[in-house]
Amino acid sequence: MEYQEKISFVRGNVSVNKRYSIKKNVIKVDEMKDIIILTDFCGPMDGKFNSRFLYLADMLCTENEVELITSNFNHGTKTYITWKLQQTEYPITMLHERSYKKNISLRRFISHYTWAKSVKKYLKNRKKPDVIYCAIPTLYASYEAAKYCKKNDIRFVIDIQDLWPEAFQMVVNIPMISTLIFAPFTIIANSIYKMADAICAVSDTYIKRALCVNKKCISGTTVYLGTDLDIFDKNAKGSPILEKKDREIWLAYCGTLGSSYNLIVIFDALKILKARGLQLKFVIMGDGSRRDEFEEKSKGLDVVFTGLLPYEQMCSLLSICDITVNPIAHRAAQSIINKHADYLASGLPIVSTQENEEFRKLIDDYHMGFNCNNDDAKEVADKIELLCKDQELRIKMGENARRCAEECFNRKTTYFKLKENCL
Repeated sequence: MEYQEKISFVRGNVSVNKRYSIKKNVIKVDEMKDIIILTDFCGPMDGKFNSRFLYLADMLCTENEVELITSNFNHGTKTYITWKLQQTEYPITMLHERSYKKNISLRRFISHYTWAKSVKKYLKNRKKPDVIYCAIPTLYASYEAAKYCKKNDIRFVIDIQDLWPEAFQMVVNIPMISTLIFAPFTIIANSIYKMADAICAVSDTYIKRALCVNKKCISGTTVYLGTDLDIFDKNAKGSPILEKKDREIWLAYCGTLGSSYNLIVIFDALKILKARGLQLKFVIMGDGSRRDEFEEKSKGLDVVFTGLLPYEQMCSLLSICDITVNPIAHRAAQSIINKHADYLASGLPIVSTQENEEFRKLIDDYHMGFNCNNDDAKEVADKIELLCKDQELRIKMGENARRCAEECFNRKTTYFKLKENCL
């Protein structure tokens, strides 16, 4: 059953449209900017999700009029949003989007197309903003926003969270045919990048992709997804949902159980370690389309699937683990992603199979773990065993990981760059 075309939730008082500053006994009146933050994938807005865009909206609304526009469909759970929203000082407007069940499906593209139509209609009937800050993906709605900004001389800022269609091409990898199938989406993506007045992204890799076609911007602004370390540390002090016994060593994985993540290489490594007489517990926090497959492949090992956890529970459970694993699949388009910030904030060493050079360099530069060859279960097993047997190395690499989090991933300092680009 589909919901109504538009559902809008408003919280707080946003009627003030000027701000005042006093300097040398002179009162200066500055017009507040009207900023739209447009994002299809905002995540749950119940105060239990670590959303980049809710955090940014909270920063901007102290000196500007801000409206967050998002979807009424939760892409993670594949259900419509029915829960109570957290209290905010800005309006949150949820526009209708059709449902879908599978991430790679025709129905999903239809879903994004319907949301784009909702966005187009809403912008047409809304007063013109000063800035649209647009998350990418999705592509259809971003393209409509880009055209709207160009037509009405509105500042258009993009924030690239993932590369589409490159991420889909990794899954549907048929030589020549995949390129032809996704060519129209590449054209749309290039058009969005070209029309941007400012480019932000969660990694340098994504910035470079947009700058390849954008001739207006000399450079972009990379701000990792990150996390608020104060909030993480507060959550980490909570009671974990699992009890850890003395001398046990736990591996941790947080995130989606989907096609971009190869947990099977970790299972294979654990089997090698088990044959060597080393028994470890593997805690998997998250859910996704491959969960049944992963559960089947992990039989005979000490593996716990917790399902999707509220952020505070994830933080507390992650913090009692000993080693984090980052098994990104071969040729995956991901660069710097959500789980990286939480891994580093936890102060644990990381064993990674990710091929992206940007994150590999961070691991090497900070000496906070090991980069392994993709799909090489023996190398993964060797690095995990080294960390298990050398407690001093494990502690030192964990300290380096936390230092990286403080210097590169703490939203309280890094997100001011996003704020500057908005204005």
